[in-house]
Amino acid sequence: MRFDFADLLMDVLDRRASDLHLTAASKPMVRVRGRLTPMDDYPVLDATDTREIVYSILTNDQRQRLETDWQLDFAYSIPGHARFRVNAYFQRSALGAAFRLIPAQIVPIDDLGLPPVVHDLCTKPRGLVLVTGPTGSGKSTSLASMIDEINDTREEHILTIEDPIEFLHGHKKCIVNQRELGGDAQSFGAALKAALRQDPDVILVGEMRDLETISTALTAAETGHLVFGTLHTQSAPSTIDRVIDVFPPHQQQQIRVQLSIALQGVITQTLIPTADGSARVVACETLVPTPAVRNLIREGKTHQIPSAMQTGSAHGMQTLDAALAGLVRSGKITQRVAETRSSTPDELRRLLGGGFGSSMAA
Repeated sequence: MRFDFADLLMDVLDRRASDLHLTAASKPMVRVRGRLTPMDDYPVLDATDTREIVYSILTNDQRQRLETDWQLDFAYSIPGHARFRVNAYFQRSALGAAFRLIPAQIVPIDDLGLPPVVHDLCTKPRGLVLVTGPTGSGKSTSLASMIDEINDTREEHILTIEDPIEFLHGHKKCIVNQRELGGDAQSFGAALKAALRQDPDVILVGEMRDLETISTALTAAETGHLVFGTLHTQSAPSTIDRVIDVFPPHQQQQIRVQLSIALQGVITQTLIPTADGSARVVACETLVPTPAVRNLIREGKTHQIPSAMQTGSAHGMQTLDAALAGLVRSGKITQRVAETRSSTPDELRRLLGGGFGSSMAA
């Protein structure tokens, strides 16, 4: 290795980057405020460099799993400074790796810019809360803030199942047990089934990937647990559809009924560069299942949910377009950028009153 890897990671911290990419035939690349840029102070890496770097931070067991599966998720720490979620993988017969920075401090809900209804979701005694959005949209950060608030305010047992463990939670008013796939558990589904026998009050499922995990999470939410989970969906209505579509057709009506009872909220979020380019800000779509929304879920009329969200602001609901419009009005983001993130730009322009923000759109 032609440089000290610990120094490279500290450089990533200094640049306030969210991600580091190591790949053969390229300099190390960092993502800063959503954009990838090369680290010009470092050499172009070859296949030997990337292999040496990745293998230097793996245990023997992790090396075996990487060579067997050709990819590996794990966490890596610089004690006293930072943690990274890492995915190592083979590409064109060389090793590559993506490092996602996990902030050392858990940021409170209000400081993240999440809507006030998120506080209400942290008080629910039971049910299913889904935090969704594309990769890199801040789902893990939001969930960590919600778990931390519960840890501060309730006297319960919190159990997390993650791949890998990202934010570290200490015991406060709650006890917090965190299980990592590969080290503490074989799969999300198996760990979640076991969780039901471990007397948890709150369960965090790092990713709801398959039928077994989603089915068990729904059962847990129905049987008196507060369950948090994530999905890679782009809107609250599509989240409902995704959960239901995982199941075979003959089960879907039963799942609609279960979901209509168990669901407590859906938060769909995306991170957007600020108008001055100095940071990113979160825009959230929020769905709160009122009796009318629960009825739409039960009857399979998810296409009508956006209309209920548009008129449900008194219940804490908002569409992504409404969130984007609010950020444009406050001057935090430009209208041009907001329109690129909206699935219905015409609706966004209507909310903004036509020409609003045109001076900032340039």
